[in-house]
Amino acid sequence: MAKSFKTFLKHTAKDYHNQSVNPPVVRASTIIFKSMQDIRKTQDKAKKDPTGGHFDYGRQGTSTTHVLSKILKEMEESYHVFLTPTGFGSVFLAIFSVVRPGDEIIVADPTYSPTRILTQDFLKEFNIKTTFYNPHDLKTLEKNITKKTKLIFVENPGSNSFDFQDLGKIISIAKKNKVLTAIDNTWGTPYFLKPIKLGFDMSIVSATKYYSGHSDVMGGSLAVNKKVFKDVDKTNKITGLRLGPDDAYLITRGLRTLDIRLDKHEKNSKEIAEFLTKYKNLKLLYPHKKDSFNFRMWKKYYSGASGLMGLKIKSKNKNSVIKFVNSLKLFGYGYSWGGFESLALYQDKKEQGNRQYLKLANDEHLVRLHIGLEDPKDLIEDLKKSLKHIR
Repeated sequence: MAKSFKTFLKHTAKDYHNQSVNPPVVRASTIIFKSMQDIRKTQDKAKKDPTGGHFDYGRQGTSTTHVLSKILKEMEESYHVFLTPTGFGSVFLAIFSVVRPGDEIIVADPTYSPTRILTQDFLKEFNIKTTFYNPHDLKTLEKNITKKTKLIFVENPGSNSFDFQDLGKIISIAKKNKVLTAIDNTWGTPYFLKPIKLGFDMSIVSATKYYSGHSDVMGGSLAVNKKVFKDVDKTNKITGLRLGPDDAYLITRGLRTLDIRLDKHEKNSKEIAEFLTKYKNLKLLYPHKKDSFNFRMWKKYYSGASGLMGLKIKSKNKNSVIKFVNSLKLFGYGYSWGGFESLALYQDKKEQGNRQYLKLANDEHLVRLHIGLEDPKDLIEDLKKSLKHIR
């Protein structure tokens, strides 16, 4: 990426052929050719350059999806980026591209609940064993590596508990044992962290979140290095995972303001974090406390922080915590995050999955907040009024 990240996002993918600032939406199931010779030429080009956007059928994509893939490749500083219909589709593609029956994988304990179900339960039916490691004790990772271990799957920070890990040490352990690595980098995006550059083999981002930024698109990206490209490419073709051109266009358009939005999410979140630290019955799950392990690991690897944070609330009255959430006026209630608006969600223990290393007492409750682009003073006032309900 020759230009700065910010300039690149504003000037990439202009369509001078159609004299359009943004690339056109090309929808196609059939890719039409003038002759059989032209089909064969395209197929030959695809064999020589499988990342070049030479398509002979709509399942492989169109020029619209190819443009998005190229933009993300530059952002990730990767060999290639595959696009999927959902963020979780990229999780699936990463794992199923490299593991086979008889293999073992090791997964971060605070991983996204559907990822946990996929690895812990679904893979068992394919004779693939999953073990989980403590994100703050990497001895639990290293001691579980065997000759059958094929992949270490990281989510950073941890889902709902927001654990930050020593990513460099994880990569070092993996390389020493010749194990592949994948990371879910949706929280940070390549704006704040570039996993492939750091040494990961695969980097996942849910494009549903900050890439789109407007809570109206589903999509996922999987950035890969050259080492795993062929395996992922083969699996991608077999599974038929394809992002539609309309969604690809909206994600491309959203990327134009990714830097501006994330900078504002971070600014707002820091103000909210400073306010929330005043409450003794709350433990803020966000990289703010400078003497903490989480802060040091965040500062070591990230250039910034996004708008997603957690609250560990101490209360013997669960209903009062739910009342706190329900009384918020400027926070919507719903799953997902990464859009322009603020969201709040009470995280029931059962929604955490069968976590091995998450220690929650009976009087401790998790609430997830996504800090949006509203005026932070209004958000603070809303939180201040609602926090009074906690008993």
